[in-house]
Amino acid sequence: MEKNLRYKEKTAFSHFTILAEGIANNPLEDFECPKGSAVMGIKAWASNSDESRDIIQVIASQIGFEIVGDIQIYETEPSQPPKENPYGYDIIFTPFD
Repeated sequence: MEKNLRYKEKTAFSHFTILAEGIANNPLEDFECPKGSAVMGIKAWASNSDESRDIIQVIASQIGFEIVGDIQIYETEPSQPPKENPYGYDIIFTPFD
């Protein structure tokens, strides 16, 4: 099923915002996240919620963020248009004690 978007493009993907609690094992300087507990947030275009879960898990492992808690997935409005393939963007971290 294709969806009409505000970008005037059609896509088979859905847009998600994904949140995951975890531990920044290295200071994530590119993301201004110190070593320690944090929530990782990411926006993604994916085929379904399972694929969006895969996206956050892969990106987290690539940048040194270990997911240790639940992953929460919400279907949300996009702030970037879809591409030819699924992708994640707007990665943010919120450290906590």
